[in-house]
Amino acid sequence: MRVNLITQPSVLSQSSKGKISLSLTIRPTCGESGEYQFPTDSEALMRLLRQETHLPATALERFEHKLGAPIGARLLGVELGDKVLTDIGYFVD
Repeated sequence: MRVNLITQPSVLSQSSKGKISLSLTIRPTCGESGEYQFPTDSEALMRLLRQETHLPATALERFEHKLGAPIGARLLGVELGDKVLTDIGYFVD
């Protein structure tokens, strides 16, 4: 399933090193309903994206650098398998 991934930092004061607590929103790209939010951290999210997507390293690096920004980061049109979505709690029809 193609989804848009949108993050927002959960805590505003963070160090430049280490994990960043995040709220991740998963939204289908095809206009279907089914937006889902869940708490995670930057390390777990990046590990998931590196292991479960075929995104270029440069795209992942740009996304990772934006994770701590007050407005968060976005990855649009990411292909995630049903198993990955189910594992993180997103209901897949």
